Parts: sequence; C-alpha cells; structure tokens
Amino acid sequence: MTKTVLITGATAGFGAAASRRFARDGWKVIGTGRRADRLAALQDEIGADRFHGAAFDMRDEAAIEAALAALPADFAKVDWLVNNAGLALGTGPAQEASLDQWRQMIDTNITGLVTITRLLLPRLIETKGGVINLSSVAAHWPYPGGNVYGGTKAFVRQFSLGLRCDLAGTGVRVTSIEPGMCESEFTLVRTGGNKEAYDKLYGGAHPLQPEDIAETIFHVATLPAHMNINAIELMPVSQSWSPFAVYRETAKPA
Repeated sequence: MTKTVLITGATAGFGAAASRRFARDGWKVIGTGRRADRLAALQDEIGADRFHGAAFDMRDEAAIEAALAALPADFAKVDWLVNNAGLALGTGPAQEASLDQWRQMIDTNITGLVTITRLLLPRLIETKGGVINLSSVAAHWPYPGGNVYGGTKAFVRQFSLGLRCDLAGTGVRVTSIEPGMCESEFTLVRTGGNKEAYDKLYGGAHPLQPEDIAETIFHVATLPAHMNINAIELMPVSQSWSPFAVYRETAKPA
C-alpha cells in the first residue's frame, strides 16, 4: 500500500531533498512552504500523482488548518509528518539581537511546528505512522550567536521526547533528527544573503549535504513498525567540539 508523507519546508534544502527521496521510492508527498512557485516546480519534477504542494506560512494557523482540510482524497491519509520548516536569523549576541527576528524563529520553529503536529496527530494515530522533527546539534551545544535559535531546537528535541511519552500505546513513532553543519540555504537566510559568509563557513569543510539528511529521514520512516529511534545527532567528520571559552581580564598597569 502506498504511504503518504507530509514534509514542511519543502521548497529548499532538507525538505526538497526529502521530497525527492520519498517520491523516488513510490511514496506520495505533500510538500509545504511559503514559495508557491517552488512547490509548483517540485510538482512538475516529481509528478502530480506523487506530489501535492500546499503553500502557506507556518506562522499562520488558519492557513495550516485550511491546507490540511483541502488535501485531495488520495493525499489525505497521512502516514508520516516531517517537521522540517524552520530558520535561524542573525548571528550577533543576544544584547544586540532583533526582537522581531527572535519572534519569527519562535513562531516558526516552535509554534508552527506544534500547531501542525497537533492538527495531524489524529490521522497519524489512525495510520500508526510517525513524526520526524528536525532539531539541531544546537539543541545540545551552545555557541555565540545561537541564543534563541538554539533554544528553539532544544524545545524541538524535548517536545519530541514528550510526544513519545504521550503516544505510548498508539503505535506512533517519534524521532528527533539533529544535524550539525550541512550546506544549504540556511546560512544565506541567517546572514541576509551574505554569500561571502556562506563560502567562508563551508569552504574546505566537506559539510553534510541535504541529500544526507534526506537519506536519514527516509531511513527512520522505513524502519520496522516495532522500532523507534528517539534521536539521531549527526555531523560531518570535519566538525567536532572546541574547548570551553574562558574570558580573562587583562591585568591593569600599576
């Protein structure tokens, strides 16, 4: 029987790569995102029989509800939800950060994610499907400028574990996938389109690629029904950890 996956943030990066990966294996894919033109292009590429695009902003609860209510009959039985939509904005310290950017991250990465999850849970329980939430290594490992973004991803990880508790006995699986450095539009969005910063971050690092994350997502969704992976943290081999930062006062001259 053909299964259906709903992937948020399907217009680029992890979401677009995951849409292609699931469709390649015969799944029906519902892809969501703000950019209707990109969703239309994905539908042309994958085929209308395999891909249905739903354009809305994750911060708009009414639009999410309307899109789910309007799913075509052959896409309405959702087996898996992949909560991929999210963003980071700004790289500066908290004391210089934009409150508007903080709110946008919270509204997208947290509020939008929990909204679509809650709305789809009855369908997922009916199909004994699953939820895959895209968190980040930033959920565990803080770094300068990560402030609210890291906080949102820590929420996503903990929310995933809480869902596992509440869904015990339903057959629904929940996994938090927590990538490290991966080359995508993520950094361009975060830096306001700064290509120089993008090239500097990824240059020579051999980062993960969106296709790597797509394969991980697909692997989780196609495990035997009795198996649940609670969390996966993954990085490129080139990435590791640094020593703790220590601030030292400079001795003042006598």
